[in-house]
Amino acid sequence: MEKLRAIESQTFASDLDFKSAVASAIGVTEAKQFEAVLVTAAAKMNAVLILIGILLFVSFYAVSIGPVMWVLFSELFPNRIRGLAISFVGLVNLTFAFLVQLVFPWQLTNLGNALTFFLYAIFAVIGLLFIVAKVPETKGKSLEELEVLLVKSP
Repeated sequence: MEKLRAIESQTFASDLDFKSAVASAIGVTEAKQFEAVLVTAAAKMNAVLILIGILLFVSFYAVSIGPVMWVLFSELFPNRIRGLAISFVGLVNLTFAFLVQLVFPWQLTNLGNALTFFLYAIFAVIGLLFIVAKVPETKGKSLEELEVLLVKSP
């Protein structure tokens, strides 16, 4: 399109700046209609680097908080409420995972890629700090020892 020649050689600081320039050049309606095609064509992405990043994420998740969270839950709750407590925590976990998936496209559109992932990084750091500060070490302790340690009897 000839209308896009005006922004052809420009470099943009963020995807939101690029989308705004495209909308100014060709109009909001056409920009929305061809947004995916234009962003894909304009971005210089290394497919191998993206694949490596995704594989590393899945690998690190699979050996860290993914399965460890469920083991930790089974150790932290006392026997008498363990089944109900783990079910409730699982429901909360899945609810927040659903909400993240629901809000994620809106975040990308309105906040941009960089700010969206920066916010997730902040939450990850907060979670790490919480775990380091508040979650007790359970290695080498029996479930009975953990219950005595964690449950305050009235």
